[in-house]
Amino acid sequence: MEHRIIDLKRLLDEKVALYNQPGFIDKDPIVIPHSFSRLQDIEISGLFAAVLAWGNRTTIINNCRKLMGWMDNAPHDFILNHKDIDLKPFVHFTHRTFNATDLLYFIEFLTRHYQQYPSLEDAFVPGTAYTEDTVEQAIIHFHDYFFAEEHPQRTQKHIATPQRKSACKRINMYLRWMVRKDNAGVDFGLWKKIHPRQLVCPLDVHVARVAHRLGLLDQNKANWQSALHLTYQLRLLNREDPAIYDYALFGLGMAERF
Repeated sequence: MEHRIIDLKRLLDEKVALYNQPGFIDKDPIVIPHSFSRLQDIEISGLFAAVLAWGNRTTIINNCRKLMGWMDNAPHDFILNHKDIDLKPFVHFTHRTFNATDLLYFIEFLTRHYQQYPSLEDAFVPGTAYTEDTVEQAIIHFHDYFFAEEHPQRTQKHIATPQRKSACKRINMYLRWMVRKDNAGVDFGLWKKIHPRQLVCPLDVHVARVAHRLGLLDQNKANWQSALHLTYQLRLLNREDPAIYDYALFGLGMAERF
């Protein structure tokens, strides 16, 4: 391994150790699924936390807690057993450009899915195993499956897909939460069809800026090709778990203003 790679790995491993800690949880949207212990509750609350994860983090967390409260803090039971009247509070919900129309379709989709499948993992990987190099096809499948039934056109902007060249930052972050597992206890590692080595590093403008400054990206752009390129570079540092460096890159970009 050349000296530049060795030095870069040392730096990023140090930052992972700093930010991949339970103390990271309380001020991050991942605190929402950490409020639950049942698989399906973690999946559902985690999906909302990830999809709404843009803007002020305190606002994100507060709005997610509001949603979970309307679901009696038992989202899976609510999804399967709610009546129309139970949806009344949801018609006034808004977070940035995500509004009640979007929210009600999400609930409709989740109800339809959990009536047929035990886990949301099946929405990404319908078979028994996932053998692709990256999660690209899993994300495309999720997007197409999510919108397979009649849906509001406006809601499509809230579920990204590589087919539109999006970096799919929030979906990749959600997959990191569900798939990665280590002794730090931040990520859940509940899904087993996808392996951590198949994850794509979540990429937004902050991470892209840091990655560009570190020489991991040729250009400071957050799109799907850049997300793949960054992930392949990170595999040189840790082939089995490249997405672990999301902690380091995000921490450098946000906490340290690198």
